[in-house]
Amino acid sequence: METLEIIGYKRANLGKTEAKKLRAEGNVPCVLYGAGDQVHFYSPGILFKELVYTPEVHFINMDIEGTEYRCVLQDIQFHPVNDMILHADFLVLDDKKPIKMEVPIHLVGIAPGIQEGGKLFRKTRLIHVKALPPNMPAHIDVHIDTLRLGKSIKIGDLIAETYEILNSPAVTIVSVQIPRVLVTATEGDEGEEIEGEVTQEADSTDEGETGESPTESAE
Repeated sequence: METLEIIGYKRANLGKTEAKKLRAEGNVPCVLYGAGDQVHFYSPGILFKELVYTPEVHFINMDIEGTEYRCVLQDIQFHPVNDMILHADFLVLDDKKPIKMEVPIHLVGIAPGIQEGGKLFRKTRLIHVKALPPNMPAHIDVHIDTLRLGKSIKIGDLIAETYEILNSPAVTIVSVQIPRVLVTATEGDEGEEIEGEVTQEADSTDEGETGESPTESAE
């Protein structure tokens, strides 16, 4: 998994007034957990671009005034109107303690069902995974090159060897739905045509996503 570098500066003063001032200057108030005492610091908001505004997940090398911590983003809060980052929590990694993260799904291959006239619907983009930090995948590949018309791939179809998938096995990841088609029937030697509309759907669920927060604390 890729590691991002973020620089932090300890906060001399805590409280809402100081936090508001930091945000006005383009910084993000943060707290680091798991390093003994909580570490209150702030980081330039521009450093969060690759961490937050991307579908990928990352480990973080956090440098707070010369002290380095290997951590993950545990929680983040946004302004409800302008999407400004209001606050971020980080968790120090321990290779012997499992963590939970939401990992993106990568679809691999071309589904034969599309060539048969079907339409591909991605219904889950993130999978909730529990693993030791060295075993945490950056993403999970889902191969769709055997996915035929009217079929689907569910969480229960995945094989996880070095990590645990926490989503329900019944959750659909991707499906190829059968579109409405005109069925032509012929009768007699001369071939009388009868047109009728047939609707059949692979899954009644609309396209959507499942998941919780970007990351959760270690257990």
